Amino acid sequence: QVQLVESGGGSVQAGESLILSCVASGNIASNHYMGWFRQAPGKEREGVAAVNLIGGGTFYSESVRGRFTISLDDAKNTVVLNMSSVKPEDTGLYYCGAGRTIVVTRLSSRSYKYWGQGTQVTVSS
Repeated sequence: QVQLVESGGGSVQAGESLILSCVASGNIASNHYMGWFRQAPGKEREGVAAVNLIGGGTFYSESVRGRFTISLDDAKNTVVLNMSSVKPEDTGLYYCGAGRTIVVTRLSSRSYKYWGQGTQVTVSS
């Protein structure tokens, strides 16, 4: 089992920055990658960024590429999403996930077995 706890959400103005953290505990080594997803009201969960736990390769959706950075802190079992130049369309409940079996892409929610409870991000214009 793996437990994931997100933190760092909040309300910001467009153009500002925000850092989200996800602390993993349990058998995290059984997973191959971790990722960040977001879900706006009435919309499906959308993959934002993912990182391989071995090698550190990163993957981004086109909507955030160049603005968001995902990184690993192995010592702290933490995955960080550094969000810069945020836009109102970045608003949503942000979830951290962990998985080991890719279904099409690491940015598909079907590729993830474990999820955190989410942290809210609200960007106002």
